[in-house]
Amino acid sequence: MERRIDPCFRPAFDAVLRDPIASLTTALINMKRPDEGLKIAEEKPLPDEEAYLDSIITTFEQQMRGLWKPGGFERGGNTKTQGIVRGEFIVHDDIPAAFRHGIFAQPQTFRAWVRFSGPGPYVTPDIDDVGFMSISIKLMGVPGPKLMDEEQFTQDMFGVSTPTFVTPDTKANAQLQIESLKNAQLFYFVNLDRPHILDLIMQSLWIKTQSSPFEAPYFSCVPYLLGEGQAMQYSVWPTTTKRTPIPRLPCRPPDDYLRDAMVATLAEEAVEFDIRLQLQTDPHRMPIENNAVLWPEKLSPRVSVATLRLPQQTFDSPAQMEFAKRLSYNPWHCLPEHRPLGNQSRARQRMYAELSKLRQTMNAVPHYEPTGDEVFE
Repeated sequence: MERRIDPCFRPAFDAVLRDPIASLTTALINMKRPDEGLKIAEEKPLPDEEAYLDSIITTFEQQMRGLWKPGGFERGGNTKTQGIVRGEFIVHDDIPAAFRHGIFAQPQTFRAWVRFSGPGPYVTPDIDDVGFMSISIKLMGVPGPKLMDEEQFTQDMFGVSTPTFVTPDTKANAQLQIESLKNAQLFYFVNLDRPHILDLIMQSLWIKTQSSPFEAPYFSCVPYLLGEGQAMQYSVWPTTTKRTPIPRLPCRPPDDYLRDAMVATLAEEAVEFDIRLQLQTDPHRMPIENNAVLWPEKLSPRVSVATLRLPQQTFDSPAQMEFAKRLSYNPWHCLPEHRPLGNQSRARQRMYAELSKLRQTMNAVPHYEPTGDEVFE
């Protein structure tokens, strides 16, 4: 019911209250964090980090096996595919020198497969989810050595529609996945043992009734290298301010209204997003190992470095939707200049690889590295 009336008051709330509440919540989170004296882009492994990762993978596997049958396995997280579309990632020619590393080293254009998705682990009608969306960008034709051998010419990028991650670290993530297995995620945030009330507030400030996957910003939430000795976060911003009307509200909208909005938009026009990078300038207030802390723009502004362009196209054929299931995204499909940083990023390397292998095995589909030349009927 809240999702159905959310558009009536949310724009005013966001304009007036969201940023001040986010700043206050961030300050309260930081008050509880000790300053560990780390340097820019410096990592510090958590105690028992591998044990937490083992727990996360085990819980995800149990959940996936309980939800899906062989031949129909879906992803463990960011499960519902709204659509996968062709795109162009166009690196600008006026980037400041500090940002010219890796894929941003020179003006160039990469072909891309861009997947838009909803939350997981269930595939639900859009109005029934928590109001959270994600984007996965696979650049193709990227030269140079990669940190994972399974793909030779790709660079994967990820974003979610909240600027901080749902958990601060892998210890908390292991706790969340245990509750998720019981379908009791709320008890991760609200409990007497290890509550995460401030994290709940931060997430709630951005989850809402979404109008279209093309009309929300997306945030990496976790840091990456930007060349040697520099850390960054990136974000993906729509260049349009229009909002697609949600059908039938306050009654129940169609189950896949977000995909319908994508289809209608790309049938008429191209869509563009602005890619922005934010450099780490304060190791404590812009932490590497805690991903629930919002990096303040007053310490480091977000700088535009590229454009993600999605040309007019038709993408919702059964063959193309099935193609989305064949692809495996992993933040470690990347150049060394963009190595993922922090404990949750380190965990993603093995977690994503093992869960992807499980999905491929259960669906009898081998790993596939796309080229951009794929054609669908």
